[in-house]
Amino acid sequence: MYFDDNPHRRFNQLTGEWVLVSPHRTKRPWQGQQEDPDLALLPEFDDQCYLCPGNVRAGGEVNPDYADTFVFTNDFASLRPDMIGEVPPSDDFLVAEAETGICRVICYSPRHDLSMARLGVECAEKVVDVWCSEFAELSRRDDIKYVQIFENRGLIMGCSNPHPHGQIWATRSVPMYPSMENTRQAIHHAERGECLLCRYLERELDAGERVVFENDSFVVLVPFWAVWPFETMILPRSHMDSILSMNRKQRADLADAMVRLGIRYDNLFQTSFPYSMGIHQSPSDGGDHSPWHFHLHYYPPLLRSRSVKKFMVGFEMMAMSQRDLTAEAAAARLRELSEVHYLESE
Repeated sequence: MYFDDNPHRRFNQLTGEWVLVSPHRTKRPWQGQQEDPDLALLPEFDDQCYLCPGNVRAGGEVNPDYADTFVFTNDFASLRPDMIGEVPPSDDFLVAEAETGICRVICYSPRHDLSMARLGVECAEKVVDVWCSEFAELSRRDDIKYVQIFENRGLIMGCSNPHPHGQIWATRSVPMYPSMENTRQAIHHAERGECLLCRYLERELDAGERVVFENDSFVVLVPFWAVWPFETMILPRSHMDSILSMNRKQRADLADAMVRLGIRYDNLFQTSFPYSMGIHQSPSDGGDHSPWHFHLHYYPPLLRSRSVKKFMVGFEMMAMSQRDLTAEAAAARLRELSEVHYLESE
């Protein structure tokens, strides 16, 4: 059966949404524990880690002795670059499409015990440079319409290895959430003649109550409409449709913002703070995406402590998102935190 082992996406007639199905991913290895590891107890090098330099990966390849960043094609990728076998069965009601793409892994550092919060700005800037070079290469391909850069941190966010790393999935179609943001930004620009997020950022800077911190090029804030307890966005001050629009100063400032935010997150409950982070930017489908204003989303699940998490269940799953902590209160908590990592202050 085509659906048993081939990546595809399925259309939900009830909601109008698409879901990516990657059945072969069940074969991937899992290097995890029952609890998130204590940052202070992780070794600088783990001979059992398939992301550390010189170690053998799950697919049998040997990592080079890399000194800063290292990129490779995921050994157990959720997407494949070419269609395999027949086209998925589909009709005018049960709609399915083949989905192709490329999945890559980016190791941020050879150090097993680090994270974005503890990389330092210079090393984090190298990660930003890799994102830019990978985005430039992948977005030029005719078979790629969107490049999603993201990081899952922490076991509860689906991260199977604590080694500092992120991923890139480049897809044949524009995924659902970037597509929705694309539509909303285009409509706002057509109706008002201005960028939605430029206007929103101006409002947030005027109010100040949801701004966590800022530097010369970026503003870190808790969005007015935040769903997750300590959800944040990183927004460029200048209108830029993608990360390729950044100059050298702006790349360094993005690295600075990510490191400082990571430190605040870890300091909040003095733990390796879990989150999913993703960069939303203009599609690479050849269309006019001048209304796009690129940005980073951070979705962390912790609510009141390192062990109390926010679960999306019941009303959230069936009706709409709900939160008990206001965006303003969350921003105030994050603003109050030190920018010296708790492991470095002892």
